[in-house]
Formats: sequence, C-alpha cells, structure tokens
Amino acid sequence: MLLLHGFPQSRHSWRHQVPALGAAGYRAVAPDQRGYSAGVRPDPASLARYDIERLVADVLDLANACGSGRAPFHLVGHDWGGQVAWFVASRHPDRVKSLTILSRPHPAAFRRAFKEDASGQQHRSRHHKAFHDPKTTAVLLENGGQRLRATLAGNGVPSAAIDEYLSVLGNEAALEAALAWYRAAGAIANMEIGAIATPTLYMWGDQDGSVGRSAAEWTSEHVSGAYQFAVIEGAGHILTDDRPDLVTTLLLNHIARTA
Repeated sequence: MLLLHGFPQSRHSWRHQVPALGAAGYRAVAPDQRGYSAGVRPDPASLARYDIERLVADVLDLANACGSGRAPFHLVGHDWGGQVAWFVASRHPDRVKSLTILSRPHPAAFRRAFKEDASGQQHRSRHHKAFHDPKTTAVLLENGGQRLRATLAGNGVPSAAIDEYLSVLGNEAALEAALAWYRAAGAIANMEIGAIATPTLYMWGDQDGSVGRSAAEWTSEHVSGAYQFAVIEGAGHILTDDRPDLVTTLLLNHIARTA
C-alpha cells in the first residue's frame, strides 16, 4: 500500500494510519514525494521534471521498488497526493487494487466546479494562482514559516505535527520544489481524466476551505466502479490530522472489501 501526502505536508501525514495498517497485515509505505525528499529533488526551475506524468511514474517506481512487481497495490492520496492518485488509477487501472482519496475531488468534477464557480470554488482555489508567483516561497517562509504554520493550524493540525511538516518543507529548496508541482501543472482546473473503474473511497470534510461541496458531490459521476463517498462532518481539508481515527477506520474497511 502506498500513501501519498499533499501540500504543505510530508510523509508524516500518515503517522496514525501506517502503524494501524501494519498491525492489520499490510505493508504500508508513505514516502516524501518528488522534491519534498532531499534525495529526489530535481531543479524546480525545470518544470518538466515535475510534470504529472513524472509524478505518476514515481508511484509505479515506488511500488516496484517495494517488490510488487506487476501485482496491483492499494493506493491512498490526500490533496496533491490525491490528484496524482486519480491519474495513476486512470492511466494504470490494472495496477491499482483500491483507491482512497482524501479531500481532492476527481479532476473532472473539480474542473466543472471551478468553471461554474459552484460552491465558490474559484475563491477556494485562489492559492493555486498565487503559488505561481516567484515571491511565494519567501513569503511563506518568513518569520519561521509563520504563514505555513497558520494555514496548518487553521486546518486543525496540532503544533507537534506542524513542526514535523516544516522539518521537511520549511526550507527554500524543499518549498520551491513543492511549489513546482503547481507551476508544472499550470491551471489545475484544466487537468482532466476519464472515469475511474477502480473501487474508490472518497473522503471529504464538509468544512473544507479548499474544496466545495459541489466538486465533492460531482466526483461520483466520474467513478464507474464501486464507490463510497464519506462526508466527515465538521472536518476541514487535512483529514489525517483533523479526524485521524475515523480516517483509519474508513480506510481499513475499504481495503478489506477489496482484499
């Protein structure tokens, strides 16, 4: 099982889920992804190295490195990790045994919501455009990463977890690489794929400031396989910190159904 973190986080996103998955008999791998990891950090000025197809290839390479061969594996993704996971399931349905997405809607559902400005999606996604500004890294890191810390805290992330995330992302090289994901994608609202046949669990917090209800609900229209939409009341965007026990329970139940 591969677990892919989002922005502005790291492998530590899955601190609660990995031990539980291991105890249930699964081999759970939660890496720092391309650019977040100092060992895999291509020059962020070369945006082609952060193209979505490279990110998809990274997932397959990780699965192969873990010994899966051509066998299917369970895939979990939050936020940008969820975006990549949608693409992996679309491009390589034979490799993905089950798909679990946290917060990030199906790209086609997001594109529609953004285009129609349903549930105020354009305002919710205003940070996407801001991340293309070359001054963004300095702004986010000033005063000890004050803005990053405030964003995480506002999403229910405890201070100890914030320190863990910034231990990975709280430096210029890592943050520039993380922002290269957005810059390489251009307008995320233009990214689109077809329907997903893989059994899918989609979790969304109804207080998510980044993803509105319309995009979340329309995701069902783009999954042709077995589908569960779990609305987590009172939860925001970063569900693994906001509702870790519930996320773990939903995830274990979902993969057990597809084991």
